[in-house]
Amino acid sequence: MMTETLNSNNHISHKGEKVDDMGWKAKLKLPPKDTRIKTSDVTDTRGNEFEEFCLKRELLMGIFEKGWEKPSPIQEAAIPIALVGKDILARAKNGTGKTGAYSIPVLEQVDPTKDYIQALIIVPTRELALQTSQICIELAKHMHIRVMVTTGGTNLKDDIMRIYQKVQVIIATPGRILDLMDKEVANMANCRMLVLDEADKLLSQDFKGMLDHVILKLPKERQILLFSATFPLSVKNFMEKHLREPYEINLMEELTLKGVTQYYAFVQERQKVHCLNTLFSKLQINQSIIFCNSTQRVELLAKKITELGYCCYYIHAKMQQAHRNRVFHDFRSGLCRNLVCSDLFTRGIDVQAVNVVINFDFPKMAETYLHRIGRSGRFGHLGIAINLITYEDRFDLHRIEKELGTEIKPIPKVIDPALYVPRLDDPNNGEEEQNVSK
Repeated sequence: MMTETLNSNNHISHKGEKVDDMGWKAKLKLPPKDTRIKTSDVTDTRGNEFEEFCLKRELLMGIFEKGWEKPSPIQEAAIPIALVGKDILARAKNGTGKTGAYSIPVLEQVDPTKDYIQALIIVPTRELALQTSQICIELAKHMHIRVMVTTGGTNLKDDIMRIYQKVQVIIATPGRILDLMDKEVANMANCRMLVLDEADKLLSQDFKGMLDHVILKLPKERQILLFSATFPLSVKNFMEKHLREPYEINLMEELTLKGVTQYYAFVQERQKVHCLNTLFSKLQINQSIIFCNSTQRVELLAKKITELGYCCYYIHAKMQQAHRNRVFHDFRSGLCRNLVCSDLFTRGIDVQAVNVVINFDFPKMAETYLHRIGRSGRFGHLGIAINLITYEDRFDLHRIEKELGTEIKPIPKVIDPALYVPRLDDPNNGEEEQNVSK
């Protein structure tokens, strides 16, 4: 047994000879290289390699086969600290490799030979839970670790059966995991790692006191990794109550909207669909997400876009969960270019191919705006955000600009494709400028 462990982790052969380090790497099934331009919030690294974190080889294989070549700044900052067992309080923008920053140390510390829950990752929405579990499953594919996702809106009995089959990592929304804990189905006596992603949302009024309840069920000796884009009083109070001398990471300064060029177009309400049609015909859209402020308007707009002859999906909170999952999966797979949605879809949802976000309806809150337009420019790639502004929206526009310390410019007659069009293998792709004026 000891020989095998040495062989897998320290690259020593049975005879004590050093195994060719490149041997295992050469056998990996790597995805195609991502050659798109990236912004500094994912490229300003210290130059670390994943191998430097002394991770198990099986985990490294999953990381490289996922196409992750080098750690991003949040991963460089968080992984080594998490691996020594310290609590972490991290502020980092979505789309900068945050999921990897916590899932890598979690998977590294799980013992696959022990059949009990060792780590719990809590996120605020079902979509984010599904996405996070998918990433964990892909990273752990060589590790024999059992990962389970459990959220509201799915069959509770199925989840109970799956937990009884022994799992080691659970990704959950707060209400469902509390339900399983209260029914004494999810035994947390040995769960020594808790990750809270989008903690600002988890500690909002939507989930009153749920996290305190969860923590009561965990052992006294535990590690908490808390990730939050914003830092309201609720997060500060929670941190002071439950985290022990947390290591603080703040990568939010000046990075908030890096890579996303923001424009506004003044329009009357009745001109919005015409304006959208013009944008569709002029822009080089890889994939786009279009936001409305109500579920009713989401459906109406999706119908209009389809009538204009464009492929369009829609997703909102009043749809059945299975339907939402299917739409999200198909959009992410690239089966359709445009997705109309409500704010259900703003937090942490990672669709790499999105390069254009359009606020068909302008939001009232700076935080909503920040999360919406963060859908483009994912993992440091470039994107544009276009806001359709009516006379009533003008004060919100100026206030949000001021609160976020950002500039939303009037839409020009010509938008340079270099600002948002992925330049893949063709060096001339994106050199030509497109006229997007009406």
